[in-house]
Amino acid sequence: MGRHLSVIESGNTTTPTIRRAEKPRPRARVLFLFAFTAAAAFVLVTVVDPYSGATASPYYQSAGGRFAGQATQVVQVNGSYSNTIVRESYTVTEKPKPAPVPVVVAAKSSSKSSSSASAPTAAVANPGSAQAYAAGAVAARGWGEDQYSCLVALWNKESGWRVNAENPSGAYGIPQALPGSKMASAGADWATNAGTQIEWGLGYITGRYGTPCGAWAHSVDSGWY
Repeated sequence: MGRHLSVIESGNTTTPTIRRAEKPRPRARVLFLFAFTAAAAFVLVTVVDPYSGATASPYYQSAGGRFAGQATQVVQVNGSYSNTIVRESYTVTEKPKPAPVPVVVAAKSSSKSSSSASAPTAAVANPGSAQAYAAGAVAARGWGEDQYSCLVALWNKESGWRVNAENPSGAYGIPQALPGSKMASAGADWATNAGTQIEWGLGYITGRYGTPCGAWAHSVDSGWY
């Protein structure tokens, strides 16, 4: 007997298909990294502050929230009372601040004390003197003692109440008229009569400054009137 060989026809054979594993797409990698980062961040936040996500939730806003429904603590500081605040396991005591001690500021000494707009009270003029005449002329115009005091201070500064006081600029007399001949409108004896000079001086003050104190204030500010 001869050998029998099984012949497999080539037409009936099938070649197995070999498929290669596909590499993950780049988009899938991005989604994977994003998911991993978000999960890690959530874990870290929860570890650092377990209540961080609870404050915005409806549960936290309800009565059974973070502090078990306790009312919000309100602290009011009034007067000199001490306030004690108890928060969880800590106690804070706020002591009142001591009342500030008033500081007494001494009045500054001024080198121009004689140049104050408020003239010092004038001494009583001797009868028959130029100042006595001026006191009567001031009262006749309806002014008070304050205006007379300003006038005394003004003309003390200008001429020392001397009838013949003369300045190199040409000013002359008690009111230091410039030039002195202006006082001739009050009288021909303007160079020697104190009354004439005073009447002219008061007229000048009234027309320019209103009152002797107005003239004195200007003199203090600018050095002349």
